[in-house]
Amino acid sequence: MANPEHWLSGRVAVVTGASRGIGAATAEAMAIAGAHVVLAARDDVALDRVAARINDAGGKATPVPTDVREGAAVERLFAAAAAHGQITALVCAAGVLTSAPFAETSAQVWAETLEVNLTGAFLCCQAAFRAMRAAGEGRIINIASLSGVYATEKFAGLAAYNISKYGVIGLTEAIAVEGKQHGISAICISPGAVDTQMLRQANPDLRPGLTPADVAELIVALLASPLTAASGANIPLFSNA
Repeated sequence: MANPEHWLSGRVAVVTGASRGIGAATAEAMAIAGAHVVLAARDDVALDRVAARINDAGGKATPVPTDVREGAAVERLFAAAAAHGQITALVCAAGVLTSAPFAETSAQVWAETLEVNLTGAFLCCQAAFRAMRAAGEGRIINIASLSGVYATEKFAGLAAYNISKYGVIGLTEAIAVEGKQHGISAICISPGAVDTQMLRQANPDLRPGLTPADVAELIVALLASPLTAASGANIPLFSNA
């Protein structure tokens, strides 16, 4: 199953949001490339299913149920991953989206959205950064959104989501600056409409032009490429529809 020539071959990689959508598709693609993928998500049943698919196909996957909002849970995740070797790849795909008009957006919705989408990414990137600094190299891919890209069309009801994704882009830039001297690169990907459960719940009338597999293919290709010169960049993915 594994591709021995790929940069990911034989490496330990952590993927958050791995129970479905972009995270699950990316974990499977990374396993095909030869990584031992450590899968994180809150839905342990769905997470086990993804891990089983990977392992049954000849790959290596370890599910670790994790709430990325909680620092202690993130520490347990990275300790579990480190048991399999040095962690040199991270994909942050965990995210939530709750649609609500701005005037009716509750403090609870605001807090949960930023805690999962931004604080969760921060905690995981920080844990990965420390592990990668010790290893002397590492590559981080964060998933943002066109909703967090300046001068792209925005949709009503997504204030908390949009702001959380602006933050993920800024987080990636900060990691790139401090990671350079340690051989750590960070790239942000900002997809448009992707055919996921989250999109269907948020806007069932929006026609997706991308699939999770499309995004996963790009992530695996980026991880195999020299990222140093592009570290800190945000890559917008516009719909093919």
